Amino acid sequence: MTEPAPTPGPPDPVVEALRRLGLPGDRPRHPVVRSGEGTLISFVRPGPGGRPRYAGVLVRAGGTELVGAGPEHHTFSEGLRLSAVSAQVADLVEEVSREYLERIETFDGQLAGLQARGRSALVSEVWALERDAAQLRAAVGRAIVSVAELGRLDPHLLPGLERALPPVSGELERIQDLARGVQQGLSDLLLMRNAEESNRLAESSNQLAAVSNRIAELQNISNIRMLGITYIALILAIVGAVVLIPNTAATILGMPSAAWVPGWWVDAILIALAAVPLLVVFGQRWVRRLLGGFSSYEFRAGEGMGDLPEAVPAPPPAPDPSAPGPPVPPRNAL
Repeated sequence: MTEPAPTPGPPDPVVEALRRLGLPGDRPRHPVVRSGEGTLISFVRPGPGGRPRYAGVLVRAGGTELVGAGPEHHTFSEGLRLSAVSAQVADLVEEVSREYLERIETFDGQLAGLQARGRSALVSEVWALERDAAQLRAAVGRAIVSVAELGRLDPHLLPGLERALPPVSGELERIQDLARGVQQGLSDLLLMRNAEESNRLAESSNQLAAVSNRIAELQNISNIRMLGITYIALILAIVGAVVLIPNTAATILGMPSAAWVPGWWVDAILIALAAVPLLVVFGQRWVRRLLGGFSSYEFRAGEGMGDLPEAVPAPPPAPDPSAPGPPVPPRNAL
């Protein structure tokens, strides 16, 4: 079943005023809009849910009228003895100013709450409040321009309005200063939060750097100790190679198949095979230098072996005295 199309609501009076002036658009983009048909001086009023409401004064050759969201109270113009349209415009300007003041006081209270919460305040909340404060400050600046334009109109269009504009204009300037102060407080809060996060990141980075330096230090120590073990293994390999040659010859000459070799030849061959490798190997300068640092290699190797984990077998569990013992086999009768 197809749902019925929503019924369009009534047209916005401000949009209708723009069309009457021959201008396109769904809202006035500037506080003062002029065309050959007349002038529209507009205000932005805070609406429910943060949606703005537009109100304005349409000045045409046929007269001046109020369009959009007009004033709800008329106490401001009662003592000024203004005409009907002038009283409505004066009440509108005063009511818009009061709404801005109430709004900025709300923002100031929210700012104090965020400052009291400290680090528990979310940055997104601060940004949202800063955006709302910037929009309100822009609306106040727009209202100041509109009030100044109302003061430049012909006094015959809105008689007596010039008496109501100066106090409202001063109030709007004061509200603009308050909005600037709230924005500055929010900016300082954001800078403080950014500084705290930067300090936290710097502290974490310093801790990671300390751990990395410690790992590098342990790696260097391990390399030095393993180098000592490697040098000792090389010395053992050299000594093993020197001993292997005469040992192999003695094994061969000791076999029964070599019994025909005279005994003094065996002695001569073994002495030669033992002396030649000793002279060739240990006659090298690098071998003698390697053997000269054996004590330092031994010390480093001892440190390296001390760092190796040892697998210690777990001790057997202690016997439970309450557990029954093994069964005793019966004795065989003789």
